[in-house]
Amino acid sequence: MGKKELSALFSANPDKYYKVALFDKVGFQRHKCIHCGKFFWSLVDRTVCPDHEVYGFLGNPPTSKRLDYIDTWKEVEKFFGSNEHTIINRYPVVCRWRDDLYYTIASIVDFQRVVENKVFFELPANPFVVPQMCVRFNDIENVGLSGRHYTTFCMIGQTCDADAEGGYWKDRCMDLDYQLLTKILGIDPKAITFVEDVWMGAGAFGYSLEYFVNGLELGNAVFTEFEGNENEYQTMKHRIIDMGAGLERFSWITMGTPTSYDCTFGPVINEMMSKTGTMLDTEILGSYFRFVSNALERSEVDLGALKATFVKEMKISFEDLNIIVNPFEAMYTIADHTRTLLFAISDGSIPSNVGGGYNLRVILRRALAILERLGWKFDLAEIADIHIEYLKRMYPELEEHVNDVRTILQIESNRYLGSKERMNSITSSIKGKKQSLSVDDLIRLYESDGITPEFLTESGAIESIPQAFYAKLSELHESHHSSHNLKPITGIEELQPTRMLYYEYDLMTESDAKILAIVENKYVILDQTIFYPRGGGQEPDTGDIEGIKVLDVIKQNDIVIHKVSSSKGLLSGKTVRIRINPRRRDLITKHHTATHIVNASARSILGPWVWQNSAFKDEDYARLDITHHSSLTREEIEGIERAANKVVRQDNPVIINTFDRIDAERNYSFRIYQGGVVPSGTVRIVNIKDWDVEACGGTHVNHTGEIGLIKIFRTERIQDGVVRLEFVAGEAAIDFVEKQDNQLNTISRVLGASKEKVVESVRKSVDEADETKRKLRAIVRKTLPSVMNTIFKDAKVITSDGIKLYSTHDEELDEDYYISLGETATQNDPSLIFVALIGKGQGVRVITFVGEVARKRIKAGDIAQQLSLTLGGSGGGNAAFGQGGGKFKHKIRETMSSLEEMVSQTIGR
Repeated sequence: MGKKELSALFSANPDKYYKVALFDKVGFQRHKCIHCGKFFWSLVDRTVCPDHEVYGFLGNPPTSKRLDYIDTWKEVEKFFGSNEHTIINRYPVVCRWRDDLYYTIASIVDFQRVVENKVFFELPANPFVVPQMCVRFNDIENVGLSGRHYTTFCMIGQTCDADAEGGYWKDRCMDLDYQLLTKILGIDPKAITFVEDVWMGAGAFGYSLEYFVNGLELGNAVFTEFEGNENEYQTMKHRIIDMGAGLERFSWITMGTPTSYDCTFGPVINEMMSKTGTMLDTEILGSYFRFVSNALERSEVDLGALKATFVKEMKISFEDLNIIVNPFEAMYTIADHTRTLLFAISDGSIPSNVGGGYNLRVILRRALAILERLGWKFDLAEIADIHIEYLKRMYPELEEHVNDVRTILQIESNRYLGSKERMNSITSSIKGKKQSLSVDDLIRLYESDGITPEFLTESGAIESIPQAFYAKLSELHESHHSSHNLKPITGIEELQPTRMLYYEYDLMTESDAKILAIVENKYVILDQTIFYPRGGGQEPDTGDIEGIKVLDVIKQNDIVIHKVSSSKGLLSGKTVRIRINPRRRDLITKHHTATHIVNASARSILGPWVWQNSAFKDEDYARLDITHHSSLTREEIEGIERAANKVVRQDNPVIINTFDRIDAERNYSFRIYQGGVVPSGTVRIVNIKDWDVEACGGTHVNHTGEIGLIKIFRTERIQDGVVRLEFVAGEAAIDFVEKQDNQLNTISRVLGASKEKVVESVRKSVDEADETKRKLRAIVRKTLPSVMNTIFKDAKVITSDGIKLYSTHDEELDEDYYISLGETATQNDPSLIFVALIGKGQGVRVITFVGEVARKRIKAGDIAQQLSLTLGGSGGGNAAFGQGGGKFKHKIRETMSSLEEMVSQTIGR
């Protein structure tokens, strides 16, 4: 049974599900649409539902008030506040509390927690209203063009637990919403229509009443009454009202403007008009967008076809229409995309080619392409500033992030401009081949080279952007896909939860425990344990059970499972002695707390967009991956390390408490979810006083001073938008520093200098080596003529058209000599293939050159690759020059012997 069947089931009993007291009190009657069969309620006789009705409010708003975007919210806020609703602040648009979503797509998502495929609603008050900014990327291609599509929109969330204190159900809900429309906005009741529908999602569902005014859907009141799925369900203990209304539409209905963008982005559009000198043709613009909005509301049709119909009806040319309309479509699109970037970056997401940042980069580059196409000389940061100034009455927190947003937008804009030369080259190649590009081709071009379809259109490589492009692109990167590769262990479902002594007694290293079960002769479940299981990036404890080695420890739901090397002598019901390796626990514990410190240090040095992407903590070292836009500089690394060690020296207390999840979120914000979603109603909070607060189940020191020292020894940018830091802490850091000191002593002895002057000595040695190389090159130049004669004399002709092969093996001269030699030789003889194998230490270096004529048949990089593989290594290069190497020095003779055959076979192909 799908949505259609479920709707029919509910509509078959309208008195039970849909009829509310308001309908009898005011006189709403039920009707059935003659086109689609939907049922709806109205005060006037009608034969069609609003889905088949044109927008009747454009140019003629049915309200007694004219309210812009912010003022509309203020009226809504005042109304619900006076009706005993708590007004709560928006949640982040980055959905940290759900592991299946990157972004907050609806107001109710704020309060949904999904555990083991079951949905729970955790409400911060009852009842309440929230002005929730939501992000969706499924209609990118229509944004700015349709008059009503957005990538970011405000969903007014009216939420209530009907079965908790202060709760109400559908009669009260619909009465409030009706009052909001009629008394606050001043809408004639005869203009209001309620349409029956259903809502399904995240393990819960219910029936709903959508309300329309003059063809425009303003809100949808969902009565979430059932949990499970449509085939197997039960009534929820706590029924939830989830009314979602679009603030953009509330404002639009009061203004009656040609597009909803005009009232949503008012000051932003005005400023862009001023900066670009765009003139407003009210008559044509208004007529066009009224036409488009009405046509798109009735069906999804091609905008190009709509324009053709419009110009025919209005007796205006395509060119004249585009001159009037295109700048406004561009401004609406830029305003929307910039607002989305503003909220997402402020809430900790950055544009990238992976994860949630993917679609941010899509819309950012789309906006940049529009600015470039139209030659507009202002940047996105300026637009973001105007948004902040306008929106701060609703969202004052945006002002805190103005510099962060500017930084990220500037970096991304520079990257786009920096890639233009490559993009132009690829586009020219496409045009030269006159190839037809499918949607999949366009997606590959964007993902591999960052080329937007707008850029291709402007360059003349494609005629227009396929309508399905952005929808398909966003689908690929819209949500998390959690992978759980571990196969669950069966046969333990009825066991009691394990008592976790590692939380109660963090210094305990030995204890008695009772065996509850042994599964598959290798998994031991105890009634209590001191063994910390693998989780949260922390490696598990090692030790023994009655002397039998514990190989691994995992946690499945609330049960800790010990994998042992043997179950001999272990019996269910037996009391056993368990021991952990205290040194390993101490090292990992210090690395775990250090990870929290380094994460917060990185955020303090780099910017608030830094979040933990993943982490790993073992006894030897720790690894932290953070979200950041660029590779780290030496100064940034030193700054992070300095800040981290300052926290260590301050000996801050590490306070650990457990909270109800909603209290933890309210007290500490969603920053607590650095390590990901917490799948329970209680949250263990690790608070490093005055520095960092995170939800974490790991083991931690009691004071930061116990760590002693943190040393970052490696950083790298492992993927777009993610930087890895590897570091050591505690005893491991001291060992690392001692090792570095020993290496420095060795270097100073080799150089014959004191440690204090080792840098000066190294520089002197490097200068002397450079001078030696310079002299060598001079000698090579002088001896080249005689060496060239030898090369040309010894080179063997291996093809009928005169391609020659010269190869040599040397244990004395280095690769610099042979690079000079090979380059000169192949320049003098374009038919020559030059190969040198150079013994170097315990390995072999490979140098290859191919002359201009010979490289039509074979590439130097391919030769280097094949030779290096034979020698146990790797290599590569381009057509003219290749290099590589391997560790199998004993295979030099064999490689030289087979070289001619290998080259001949390649040329023969």
